[in-house]
Order: sequence, then structure tokens, then C-alpha cells
Amino acid sequence: MIEILAAGGLESTIQSITDTFGIDWPLLIAQAVNFAVVAYLIWRFAFKGILSSLKEREDQIADSLQNAKKIQLQLQETERQKEETLKDASIDAQKTVTQAREQAKSHLESQREEAERQAEEIIQKARDAMKLEKKRVLEEARDEIASLVVMTSAKVLGRELSSEERSRFSEAASREAKNALN
Repeated sequence: MIEILAAGGLESTIQSITDTFGIDWPLLIAQAVNFAVVAYLIWRFAFKGILSSLKEREDQIADSLQNAKKIQLQLQETERQKEETLKDASIDAQKTVTQAREQAKSHLESQREEAERQAEEIIQKARDAMKLEKKRVLEEARDEIASLVVMTSAKVLGRELSSEERSRFSEAASREAKNALN
């Protein structure tokens, strides 16, 4: 290229390029102006709208990603709270079951103690009744023995006993029967 410039100068080189490629300078300048106008209009009305739409979409996507992260964090927090609530509910249920078992054991124990107390009362009443019955039977036996002694004494003696003798024989027979039975 330096050779071309040195041989004929810059003007002749430009002229030879123009002739070779068929450049029409007024048409080239008009096309350049048209290109600049179209490029400006496209920039002004199309690219700016497209770029602002792209910017809005980028902002929406960024907001959506942030919201997705927030939702994910909230979901994790909700899951943690759910697990915690389930754990607390499980602990409460175990406590309730334990308390119910303890109350059941306590109730059974009190029922057993009440049954034992009632059994003891029944046994004691039966013993008291047996003692009273024994006492009554012994008294009847004493009375019977005393009357038999008096009757036997009257037959042995062959006479009718006075009330003082009867009472003395009855008391002696009662003492003897009491000593013999004890």
C-alpha cells in the first residue's frame, strides 16, 4: 500500500479505488445519511423500547428470583415450625399418656385399698358377730346347765329347792361352766 501511495499520491489511489469499485460519492453520502437517520429512528423508537422491555424483564426475573428465595426460606421456616409443632405435640401426647397411666395406677391402687378396707371391715364384723353369737350360746348353755343342775339337785335331794338354794346352785353351776368353757 505504501508503494501505491508513493507512486501516484493519495488522490490517484482514491480515484483508482472509486473507479474499481464503482463508488458514487453523492449516492454514498445520501446512503450514509439515510443509514444514520434509520439507525437513529431504530435506536430511538425500537431499541430503546426493546432495551427498556429487556430491563423490565431482567428486573422482573430478579424480583421473581428474590421472591422464590424468600418463599423457599418461608417454606423451610414453615417446615421447621411444623416439625417443632409435631415434636411438641408428640411430647404432650406422651405426657398425657403417662399421666393417664399414673392416674389409672393411682385409681386402681385406691380401689384395691378400698376393697381391702371393706374386706377387713366385713371380716371384723363377722368376728364381732361370731363373738356375740358365742357369748349368746355360752350364756344359753350356762342357763341351761344351771337349770339342769338345779333340777338334778332337786331330784337327788328328793325335795323342792327354795329360791335361795336355786340361786346358789345356779351361780355355782354358772361359775363351773364358765371355768370349764374358758
